[in-house]
Amino acid sequence: MKAEIKLALVLSGGGIRAMLFHLGVLKYLAERKSLEDIARISTVSCGSLLIGLMLNESGMRWPTSSEFLASLLPVLRSKLCARSLQWGAFRQLRPWQPQFLLSRANLLALALQREWGVTTSLDELPAHPEWSINGTTAETGRRFRFKRDSVGDYSLGYATPGAYPLASALAVSAAFPGGFGPLALDTSQFVWMKRDWDAPPESVTKVDIGYPMLHLYDGGVYDNLGLEPFFDAGKCAPKSDGLRIVLSDAGAPLPTSFGQRALNPWRLKRVADIMSEQSRALRVRSFMHYLGKDRDRGPTYTLAYPRRIQG
Repeated sequence: MKAEIKLALVLSGGGIRAMLFHLGVLKYLAERKSLEDIARISTVSCGSLLIGLMLNESGMRWPTSSEFLASLLPVLRSKLCARSLQWGAFRQLRPWQPQFLLSRANLLALALQREWGVTTSLDELPAHPEWSINGTTAETGRRFRFKRDSVGDYSLGYATPGAYPLASALAVSAAFPGGFGPLALDTSQFVWMKRDWDAPPESVTKVDIGYPMLHLYDGGVYDNLGLEPFFDAGKCAPKSDGLRIVLSDAGAPLPTSFGQRALNPWRLKRVADIMSEQSRALRVRSFMHYLGKDRDRGPTYTLAYPRRIQG
């Protein structure tokens, strides 16, 4: 791959399976000396956890391809196969904090801090590559993003995160309903700014977002691919020129099944899974249609869940 080509890397959600699959994708890129070409990253759920753990192991510095292969890959592979983040979260529960049973993302954040050593803050993230950690705002239904220099969603506005814990941002991104509850964000700790759509940057003004607390869920509730920061599915076009998108989709195929008992509570989950799969499929079809019109629009590979690999 030519050195001047800059990549936008997208890592989907999909549980521990996704973390291991994405680790293989990073290995694939490193073997082709392409980690140096990554300019922007967008992650969801366990894709976010993987990048966060990787940066934590490398001292908050994006590794070179040779560094990743020599030192990071063995460490990450060993840790992911030896530890359970979900059980680690429940080990943080204390009798005097029973409220965390209803907001288990807080427990996941504590597990990341105490058991995985993720004690840095968002403002300590490297400036390059630019990383978007994606969540979902329950109040607005929009994509809530955490970045090195801003947090928020486009309908509420954005704020400077300062020393907001990276572990909490990662926990939000992986707070899938059912497995984990939302993480509550106290909005009073930030100064929120907003400007009208397509207005010049200098028109930004301070705003009251109207919510004392925000409840933030897994980014997969909104977009489990994590593709939205880089690609406009409606226009079937990238949002910025000069970047080639590498999408690693580790979401599992939707199996064919349905509970037969009328009062089976899993029927509701099945309906939610169908809606989620259709939303994902529409984004994938739009993206593949975009790539299919001109192979030079992407790198020479598109990575997807096994049995769905496109050349």
